[in-house]
Amino acid sequence: MVRRMLGKGLTAALSALAFVLGGCGVDVRADAANGVAKFLDAVRRGDQPAFEAALDRPALRSDLRDQLTALGRANGVDVNGGPSDFALDRMITPEAFRLVEARTGQALPIAPTAAQVALSMAVRDPNHACVQDPGKGRCLLSFAKENGVWRLVGMPATDLKIEVLPEPSKKRP
Repeated sequence: MVRRMLGKGLTAALSALAFVLGGCGVDVRADAANGVAKFLDAVRRGDQPAFEAALDRPALRSDLRDQLTALGRANGVDVNGGPSDFALDRMITPEAFRLVEARTGQALPIAPTAAQVALSMAVRDPNHACVQDPGKGRCLLSFAKENGVWRLVGMPATDLKIEVLPEPSKKRP
């Protein structure tokens, strides 16, 4: 009798745990999409303080340095140590990003919503997400959650155009 009660209790506890963990992906996606939408709004408005708050500048520098060093080597140029922090910092500005509507290629008149961002988001794990290039699947912007805040840790060194998909249609009751 006690064994049967323990078995039912364990089954119920494991079921509840599976339900909670199964919902984590949805919560991570929504959380990441909100953080990325705030970042993209700061980019669109040219809000330097909000932009800086959403960056992991050392991680971005490292990512860009690696890309530019590899690009140089592929073209027969080997710069010892890669580009300077000063040169990299000039690449990490709100002006470096082009936010456009995916269908028209026109500049976004307003900031994308979290729902729009979520359409292009790939969640890697609870602390890493990526905004993908629609239709191509390549990661454009990589974010990591640090101290409860989603921060940009990776971006392409060239051709930084972010195509935002239209707002998802809402189902009618």
